[in-house]
Amino acid sequence: MALNLADYQKKAKKAVKAFWANRDAAQIKQLGIGKTDAGSRGAVTGGKNMDGFVSLLIELIKANGLKDAEIVRDGRIQLTLPGYFRPTKMWDLLVLRKNRLIGAIELKSQVGSFGNNFNNRTEEAIGTAHDLWTAYREGSFGDAPRPFVGWLMLVEDAPGSRSPVMDRSLHFPVRPEFQGASYLERYNLLCKKLVQEQLYTSAAVIASPKIAIHTGVFSDVSEMTSLKNFVASFAGHIAAEAAR
Repeated sequence: MALNLADYQKKAKKAVKAFWANRDAAQIKQLGIGKTDAGSRGAVTGGKNMDGFVSLLIELIKANGLKDAEIVRDGRIQLTLPGYFRPTKMWDLLVLRKNRLIGAIELKSQVGSFGNNFNNRTEEAIGTAHDLWTAYREGSFGDAPRPFVGWLMLVEDAPGSRSPVMDRSLHFPVRPEFQGASYLERYNLLCKKLVQEQLYTSAAVIASPKIAIHTGVFSDVSEMTSLKNFVASFAGHIAAEAAR
């Protein structure tokens, strides 16, 4: 049976528009009440800007036959899983079935401040996955098949994210694939390596400009890290689980 991708492109555009609109609304609210973080941080701390993508993933669960799934999208305790190197980790979306973990997904974004935050995002993504899989190996999630573990990143499409970046390493050379790579390309490389090293089942990065608040436009960086590849991988995992 063919996978049902739930008209993902249309829903993704809607999610992108909601992302930019939520950021704008959060900044306006922070400015209105005189908060000191009323700049870009105010947009980040104002709410769940990636909720539209959560809704898309939920549609994929329903469309691919997992009718008895327990879908968790809200609540700090409800979204928390045990770790190995740390006690717990809160995820953005969990999918469970009959007390088994079917999927755990992280949704991230990067708007401006590219140089300050790329390394933090990278370290967080690697650490989160390594912690989960070690806990899985040690039996924290019971005797069950490997869950789908996903990482989805939305990056502002802007000169700062597309311009070449140079790095220096005094004692040993920087790996050639990073030399002169823009931050968007670095996120693309990160996603590829996260999957190649089996830290994530699928990892994707999409680019979207601020004017997408009106159009919902976004673009992929590569086929391997595309939204379609992420959606198809997730839908396939859900369909396989539904067929058990």
